[in-house]
Amino acid sequence: MANGDKWKIEKDRAGEWRWNRTARNGQIVGASTEGYVNKSDCIANAQRNGMTCTPS
Repeated sequence: MANGDKWKIEKDRAGEWRWNRTARNGQIVGASTEGYVNKSDCIANAQRNGMTCTPS
């Protein structure tokens, strides 16, 4: 949670993993541009984009 931002990693309708980053004001300030078959690949991409927390 850098700067109070919340990160969410979840499956989309196609069954692929995606991430998004929501600011304190509720606005989405970042999101994956593609879906990932493996959750670990999605997490790695989110980390490259600034995620510092460890998702469950």
